[in-house]
Amino acid sequence: MVLGALWLLAGVLAVRQAAAVLRLPPDQRLTDLETWIGDRGVLHISGSLYDGEAFTGTPFSGLVLKPLTRAAEQSLGVVWTFGTLLLVVVLGLVAARALPGPVSRRVSLQAAPLGICLLVLSLPVRNTFTLGQTSVIPVLLVVFTVLPRTSGRQAGALIGVAAALQPALLLFAVVMWLVGRRRSAALAGATFAVCTALAWAAMPHDSSTYWLHHIGGAGLGAPADGLANQSLHGLLLRVGLEGPAELALLALLAVAVAVVGLRRAVRYARDGQLLLATAITGCVALAVSPTSWQYQQLWILLAMVGRVGKRAADRLVWPLLVVLVMSLSRTALLPDIDVLGHIGYNAPLLAALAAACVVPFLSRSSPLWDTPDATPVTEPAKSRFSWVPLLRFARRPLSRPNLMLELILIRVGYFVYSWIRAHAPGERGAAEDHGHQVLTLEGWLRIDVEHWSNAIVADTSWLKGGMNWYYSTFHFLIPLSLLGWLYLRRPATYRWARTPLALATLLALVGFWLYPLAPPRLMGLGYVDTAHGPQDLRDPDFGALTKLSNQYAAMPSLHVGWSLWCGVVIAIVAPYVWAKVLGALYPLLTTAVIVGTANHYILDAIGGVAVVSAGFGLQYLLLGVGGPPREKAPPLSATMGAVAAPVPEWADKPVGADDKTEVSQR
Repeated sequence: MVLGALWLLAGVLAVRQAAAVLRLPPDQRLTDLETWIGDRGVLHISGSLYDGEAFTGTPFSGLVLKPLTRAAEQSLGVVWTFGTLLLVVVLGLVAARALPGPVSRRVSLQAAPLGICLLVLSLPVRNTFTLGQTSVIPVLLVVFTVLPRTSGRQAGALIGVAAALQPALLLFAVVMWLVGRRRSAALAGATFAVCTALAWAAMPHDSSTYWLHHIGGAGLGAPADGLANQSLHGLLLRVGLEGPAELALLALLAVAVAVVGLRRAVRYARDGQLLLATAITGCVALAVSPTSWQYQQLWILLAMVGRVGKRAADRLVWPLLVVLVMSLSRTALLPDIDVLGHIGYNAPLLAALAAACVVPFLSRSSPLWDTPDATPVTEPAKSRFSWVPLLRFARRPLSRPNLMLELILIRVGYFVYSWIRAHAPGERGAAEDHGHQVLTLEGWLRIDVEHWSNAIVADTSWLKGGMNWYYSTFHFLIPLSLLGWLYLRRPATYRWARTPLALATLLALVGFWLYPLAPPRLMGLGYVDTAHGPQDLRDPDFGALTKLSNQYAAMPSLHVGWSLWCGVVIAIVAPYVWAKVLGALYPLLTTAVIVGTANHYILDAIGGVAVVSAGFGLQYLLLGVGGPPREKAPPLSATMGAVAAPVPEWADKPVGADDKTEVSQR
C-alpha cells in the first residue's frame, strides 16, 4: 500500500510539473530553448553559436543537440517536456538501483518512487522543466556508470561524452584513474578528445571561441557574479574580490577542494558506495567550475544517499538538509537577516562543499552502518480511558533530540506559519464584518473593554511606549528562550512541551484562514494604533510589516496563546515560587498589552487560550501524555543532540512500577 501511494505521488508530481509548463503561453514556456529555436537561436543563425551571447554550452553540445531542439521547435515543447520528464524518471530509477547495499527489499522498492518525487520537487529539475534545458543528460550519463552491469568500456565512453557536454565532468575520469580503473579513465579522456575534435572539425571558429577565447566557457551567459552562479568563482566575485587576487585565491581554493573531495570520492568508491562517490565528484565539479548554474546542481541532491550520524534519529538530518536546500527558496531556508541572508544566497554551493569535503559519511565497514546507536523509548502511555492514546504504536523517546534537526523543523515550521498567515484571506470587508460580530458578542457578554483600555494607554506616554516594546519583543523572545532552556536542561520536558505548542499554532492557522478578523485599530471606530499612529484604512502603512504580514490574522491571538504556553511550562518546571508567579502573570500581562494597544479583542485572547488548551488536549488524545516528566537536569556539558540524555522518571507511572523501556531502531 505504501509503495502504491509513493508511485501515485510520483506520478501526480510529475504530471503536475509537466502541466505547469504546458499551461504557460508558448512565448513563456521553455524560455531557454529560445537559445536554440528563437529568431537568434542556434537553429536559425548562420554565424557563430556564441554570437547571440545566450548559448553557453560546448561546441559539441551545439553539434549533437540540434536535432533534439528542432523537434522541440516543431512540437512547441510538448515532446521536449515529456522527454525531460522521462529522463528524470530514468535518473530516479538508476539512482535507486545504485544504492549501496545491502538494502532490504522494501527499501529497494520504495527508493525509486521516492527518488523521483524528490527529483521532481527539486529546484534544478523544476528549473530544467520550466526553461527547457538539457542538464539532466550529462548527470544521467554519469550515473549510468555506477550500475553493476555497466562495463569498464561503457563507463569510460559515457564519462567522455558527458565531459564533452560539460567539461568539468572530466574529474570523473580522474577518480576512475585513482581507483585503479585506468583503462576506463583513458577511454573517457579519449572519448572526450574525439568528441571535442569532431566539434572542432565541424565548427572550428566556435570551438576556438569556446576553448581559447573563453577558456572553457568562462564569461559566457549571465554575469559570473550573479546569485545563479553557485561556484567558488561566483562566490568570490560576490564578496567583492576581482582581478589577479581573485584568480589566485580561486586557484588555491579549487585545488584544495579538488584534492580533498576527490580523495573522499576515491575512498567511498573503494568502499562500494559508488553513487555517493559519484555525487561527491559532481559536487567538486560544481564548486571548481567557472560557472555552475542552478540546473547543474543535481549532484547535491544525489549526495543525500550518504549515511551520517551515530544515532538512528541523526540519520535524518543530512538528507533533510539536502532536500530543503534543493527544494526551497532562500527566504524559506533562513530568516531575511544580512549575515544569514548571505548564507542562504549561497546555500547550494555550501551544501556542495560540505558534501565534497566535510560531511563524515559512514563507511560500509563501520558497525554503525546497519545498527546505529539505539534511542531509548518508553512503552505507549496508559490512560484511564481505554481508547486513549489513539496512536498506540507511538513510543516516547527519552533522549535529547538532534539539535540541527530541531532547528531545521523550527525554521521550516515558522516559514510555513508565516506563509499561511500572510496568504490567509485578507479581504477588508469580510474582516471588518467579523470585527463587528466580535464587538457585538462582547457587548452582549459585557466584556467589550477594548475602547477605554486603548484610550488609557494612548493618553499615557510611558504606558504606550512600554506596551509597544512589550508587544514587539516578548512574542518570540520568551518562547524561543524557554525552548532553548528546556532543550539544554530538561530534554524530556522539551519533547513534552514542544508538541502542544506546534499543535496550537496549526490550529491558529486554521482560524486565520477561516475567520479573517480586523483588529480594533483597523476598524475605524476611534481606536488608536499606538505603534503606527492614525492610518488610512484603504491603504494602511505598517512599515516593513505592510507586505510581510496579514493584518487581518487576529483570531485567535497567538500572543496570548504562546504566552499561556510559556506560563504553563514555567509554572510547572520553575524551581522557585517567584518564577512560577511570573509565569502565571505572563499571559495576563500579554492580554492587557494586546487589548491596550488595540491589536486584539478580548475574544481573540480567549481564542488563544482555546487553541493552546486544545494543543495539550490533542497531545493527550494522540499519545496519552498528560503531565510533564520528572527528571533531573542533565549537565550543560552534555552533547548537543549527539549523546542520549539521562533517562527520566516519568510522572505518569506509579512509583515502583515496572518501567519497561525498550530500544527503538527507528
